[in-house]
Amino acid sequence: MNELFTNAFGFWVGLAIVILLILNSSVKFVPQNMAYVVERFGKFRRSMVAGLNFIVPFIDKVAYKVSLKEIVVDVPSQTAITQDNITLAMDGVLYMKVLDPEKASYGIENYVFGITQLAQTTMRSEIGKITLEQTFEERELLNAAIVNAINEAGQAWGATCLRYEIKDITPPSSVLEAMERQMKAERDKRATVLESEGQRQSAINKAEGLKQAQVLAAEAEREQRILEAQGEAIAITTVAEAQATALRTVGEAAATGEGQKAVQLELASKAIEAKQQIAKQSTVVLMDGEKSDAGSVVAESMAVVAAMNSSGAFSSTPSGGTNP
Repeated sequence: MNELFTNAFGFWVGLAIVILLILNSSVKFVPQNMAYVVERFGKFRRSMVAGLNFIVPFIDKVAYKVSLKEIVVDVPSQTAITQDNITLAMDGVLYMKVLDPEKASYGIENYVFGITQLAQTTMRSEIGKITLEQTFEERELLNAAIVNAINEAGQAWGATCLRYEIKDITPPSSVLEAMERQMKAERDKRATVLESEGQRQSAINKAEGLKQAQVLAAEAEREQRILEAQGEAIAITTVAEAQATALRTVGEAAATGEGQKAVQLELASKAIEAKQQIAKQSTVVLMDGEKSDAGSVVAESMAVVAAMNSSGAFSSTPSGGTNP
């Protein structure tokens, strides 16, 4: 009885172990961003993605484990000859990713190595199409051309190149010295051009300032002359108006009897003063005795005034009118 129980227990234990082994070999947990390539009797069966997967024990097996993450590959430095026969040392960085695990497993032995070699050969080919200056100016176009060439060939390998970046471009030392001299000459040229432009602009600004100053001075002088002429015109007009007013006042006063007497007295005084001046300026004065005395002078003056009165010179009305 004990022997029978022991045999039964051993059978069930062995069966459990076999079942566990079968389950362990048939259940596969695929990590995230990984792909398992399954073969059945040595032939590709399917690709398992992340999560819980099952295979047939002892018939199916996981032949390859392929990472679906983005891979960064350092492309070793290499030499390339440009179109103008300049030898350059270049290296770069390649970013790639597997899209088809089946092709990456069976299309090539080592897709990373293959893409790296393809990147190097493509770089040499693209560098040979451009000149030295273009390698520095058109780096983005060069990177894009290398990526396109890698993707065309990488389709059979199930991998794609996301981007390619050139890290360093090292020309020969002689070329570096020539480039340094060229850059220095360009900087000196730009400095000379900027200095001449500055001097030209300064001269233009000075000329413009002088021109504006002359224009303003001319306008100020013109305004001053206009103001002076206006002032002189106003002064002449004022003097003329004052003289006209004085003459009207004298004429109105002379038209009266008292005014005529005052005029006669003034004329007599002027005549006496004139003869006195003549006597002072000359030691010998010859004069008519009858006309040299004051009475004769006054009589002559009265005659002149009478003639002016008769002619209407002191009249405030026109000569053709009648006095009231």
